[in-house]
Amino acid sequence: MINFWRSAIRQQFHAAIDMLGNAIEACPDSVWSAQAPRAFWYLAFHTIFFLDLYLSECEESRFHPPPPFGLTELADEFVPPERAYRKDELLVYLNHCRKKLDAVMAGMTEAWAASPCPFDYRAMSNGELLLYNMRHVQHHAAQLNMRLRQETDSAPRWVSKGGQNR
Repeated sequence: MINFWRSAIRQQFHAAIDMLGNAIEACPDSVWSAQAPRAFWYLAFHTIFFLDLYLSECEESRFHPPPPFGLTELADEFVPPERAYRKDELLVYLNHCRKKLDAVMAGMTEAWAASPCPFDYRAMSNGELLLYNMRHVQHHAAQLNMRLRQETDSAPRWVSKGGQNR
């Protein structure tokens, strides 16, 4: 049964990630740039940062995103990154997270899924955190797609199953 859930969760999580990536790729420069926290680029970064963090086996104090990304998202108050991130940077970061998801899913066991997640402020199991993380990605992918629809009258299509061509 664990193989069924591993496959189903992986495919649906990749679908959410693909929808986020499609929104990033579809965003025109005129919509991309603005001031954080409402900027398209910032919301995409925020989503990918927490996707990465919540796929980590370590607590926040030992987490380090890949360069050029910093830890501003962990501040108690809003602290914008030093600069706006480019699409290509965020798409590379998103691909990093895809690989991390595949590693997590390959190692998923019932014992791991039932164990407490490493984040004390998220009183949930690793399995529930995985689903929480997927919901967070889909929530923001939907926001970005709505922005594209409102500002350009176009948005990427729904992805029903992800991770097929990667």
